[in-house]
Amino acid sequence: MDTIKDRTMSVYKFGNKKADGRKELKNLLGGKGANLAEMSRIGIPVPPGFTITTEVCTQFNQEGKKAIIDRIESEVREAIAEIEETMGAHFGDDENPLLISVRSGARVSMPGMMDTVLNLGLNEESIAGLVEKTGNERFVWDSYRRFIQMYSGVVLGLKPENKEDLDPFEEIIDHLKEKRNIDLDTHFTVQDLKDLVYDFKDIVKKRTGKPFPKDPWDQLWGAVIAVFESWNGDRALYYRKMHGYPEDWGTAVNVQAMVFGNMGEDSATGVCFTRDAGTGENKFNGEYLVNAQGEDVVAGVRTPQQITKTGSRRWAELAQISEEDRAENYPSLEELMPEMYKELFGYQRTLEDHYRDMQDMEFTIQQGKLWILQTRNGKRTGAAMVKIAMDLLSEGLIDEKATIERIDPIKLDELLHPVFDPKALMEATVIAQGLPASPGAATGKIVFFADEAAKYKFSILVRIETSPEDLEGMNIARGIVTARGGMTSHAAVVARGMGKCCVSGAGALKINYKARTLTVGDHVYQEGDWISINGSTGNILEGKVATKEPELSGEFGQLMALTDKYARMQVRTNADNPKDALIARGFGAKGIGLTRTEHMFFEVDRIKAMREMILADTVKGRKQALRELLPMQRGDFEGIFEAMEGFPVTIRLLDPPLHEFVPHQLATQRELAEELHISLANVKQKVAELEEFNPMMGHRGCRLGNTYPEITEMQARAIIEAALNVKKNKGIESQPEIMVPLVGTVEEFLLQKSIIQQTAEEVFNERKDKISYSIGTMIEIPRAALLADKIAGHADFFSFGTNDLTQMTFGYSRDDAGKFLSVYLEKGILKEDPFEVLDQEGVGQLVIMGTELGRQAHPGLKVGICGEHGGEPSSVEFCHRVGMNYVSCSPYRVPIARVAAAQAAIKESALMV
Repeated sequence: MDTIKDRTMSVYKFGNKKADGRKELKNLLGGKGANLAEMSRIGIPVPPGFTITTEVCTQFNQEGKKAIIDRIESEVREAIAEIEETMGAHFGDDENPLLISVRSGARVSMPGMMDTVLNLGLNEESIAGLVEKTGNERFVWDSYRRFIQMYSGVVLGLKPENKEDLDPFEEIIDHLKEKRNIDLDTHFTVQDLKDLVYDFKDIVKKRTGKPFPKDPWDQLWGAVIAVFESWNGDRALYYRKMHGYPEDWGTAVNVQAMVFGNMGEDSATGVCFTRDAGTGENKFNGEYLVNAQGEDVVAGVRTPQQITKTGSRRWAELAQISEEDRAENYPSLEELMPEMYKELFGYQRTLEDHYRDMQDMEFTIQQGKLWILQTRNGKRTGAAMVKIAMDLLSEGLIDEKATIERIDPIKLDELLHPVFDPKALMEATVIAQGLPASPGAATGKIVFFADEAAKYKFSILVRIETSPEDLEGMNIARGIVTARGGMTSHAAVVARGMGKCCVSGAGALKINYKARTLTVGDHVYQEGDWISINGSTGNILEGKVATKEPELSGEFGQLMALTDKYARMQVRTNADNPKDALIARGFGAKGIGLTRTEHMFFEVDRIKAMREMILADTVKGRKQALRELLPMQRGDFEGIFEAMEGFPVTIRLLDPPLHEFVPHQLATQRELAEELHISLANVKQKVAELEEFNPMMGHRGCRLGNTYPEITEMQARAIIEAALNVKKNKGIESQPEIMVPLVGTVEEFLLQKSIIQQTAEEVFNERKDKISYSIGTMIEIPRAALLADKIAGHADFFSFGTNDLTQMTFGYSRDDAGKFLSVYLEKGILKEDPFEVLDQEGVGQLVIMGTELGRQAHPGLKVGICGEHGGEPSSVEFCHRVGMNYVSCSPYRVPIARVAAAQAAIKESALMV
């Protein structure tokens, strides 16, 4: 069974050190199924089972339940028989029952997004047999009440009736604890557990009108179908949308023999990481619970204990627990079960070396025997991602190319967020201490319900514990706080995957959902009160705490140096002022791909002169106003040239229509009339004349410069004079690239080019000095792409302005498309928002055509992109394939684009081998 099965099969078996599949089949078996097969193949103790492929999920969505069961039933029964033989038990047998688990597993890790059922196969008849077999009545009834609770929630859909209510089963559990005056599930007696089973079944009957299903095969098919249906559940849909995962991937179903961590004090269950998922440090860590099942650890119902002694002491320090109390009541697995710990430590080493990446593992100890239930490449923060990749490189586990490929470019954004200012932290009031579940700094107003996270612009989601249903709110909130749960709880794992700041297990918090209050000691905080959380220390702070720009690690710099080694395409930035230019330089930008000159005119000391120029009725009047703007514009360019220290700077001439600069409110129009000593009627008349039905296609771009050439003259003079001043005063040889916007005909470009050249020569003659400069155009009108060869014969460079090119190719107004784009995405008319991800099928074809035609006429033509797409990884890869010289993006996306450019080059070289 160690050869890959025929792809026509729907079920792949694993266990007993053999498997039908392997890790390379994760698209077919899902990540979990592929890794279970791989672990079996390399000798890791994995409970036997089988995987129903992702293709069956896709078929289920197309054909429905009956057709799928008919198709795969014989394979499933055969696989169950093999588990029975390995485990020495029989599925559905009253005297020696085999119990199984049913879990989902998509091709990528989606923590908490899909549904799990444990202990499947139990019923009233098999309980007696299992008690006889195990001699442990408490374990059997505990497993049965867990099964009913999970199955009822996952398969039968028994959830809280409204968001202010608790889970109906948890309410019964809490009520019984209160009645018995106990704190933990482990303190329930056998009779207590029997009472819970009775009450649980009563809820099922009342809510569904049917008794809880008894037949194990009915239970199994119900769970399998529920997993398939969960692929299109609300939370899975949201998670897929958040990460851009396509609908047709589907999920696999993993069915495994149950192993039990709840069989007594010699049994346990836990989650561990081969490295720290928050910081990336090479420290084995994790959490476990004695006499528990796996869902207990991640659900956050019980606060788990640490696996390592070092981790346990660190946890105790944060929780303000003495060493004596810790060692007696909260011992680490390393101390409590040293042999089990030693074996687990060995497996984590084996698996990290095998996968050559940080692993997130789940395990169960059943009466002194260790089983590994799953492994996967662990979710991690952006900082941990960089550190782990660079450490694996230095340890020789991966090479430089693999290091770059390990980086998710988008997650680099997390490293660039502000952190708390140390001075402000010293003055802040700590109201509670939790666990540092996911690093970062967040400030916001308290909200208690995930669906209300958008109520405030800045919100902190505060929950007793989170569940998969809270995903959207977790994504919207600036940070997450939970009263329960540990470092591997749902909140912690999902927050780290999102790069979201999180503090978990803050036991001092008393949360009342109905009253919408958070109580700590004697202080009550209401919904809407400001708090701050430090995900790096676990501190919860009162009010707002000031932040500062982050300090990037040495590993970050090393990674960026690696990208330069492999990337062919350079990364520039879009910057309109020296501050942004310097930030981008710090991130490694090799120039500016877009400086928007119009942004400079909106400042208070300039808008008056700009409006005076617009309202002038004569060329002389306009030139007079432009003379006032000239020194201001020149000063702006000097600052940018100085900041870029000789790197090329592409400056776009004035682009927006003039009506954007004039006042539209009567009071402001009256002020302007008084300032310029003209009548209000004249101001109103001019504003009315400038109004356009479709400004996007109106009097803007090069059309302005050609109808009012004095505007182009002033801007060209400001650019050339600034470059000469910086050369003279700072010794910097600037490289200005003057870009003519919105060109649709060769003649438009030639007229603007002649004005620029004539102005430059005038300045050179006046100053008795020269600088090098170039003149190019923005390709943002489809006609320009079609006539690129004719334009390129006269241009030094092309820069694709894909924002406008997308608008004009689709016929969508970017300002108005929001009214229907979400519907188009939901209905599958579009796969991505074309203003966020470059449309390679349509807009991309114009980019390819424009580049190829341009370089046929002008072989040395420099080509770049300066739309928002310049910092989006898949669009950067496209630009690499087209053969562009550079992409340009906002300053904080420069690192993202640098990694994406290097990954594109590595991917291309691999295809050429």
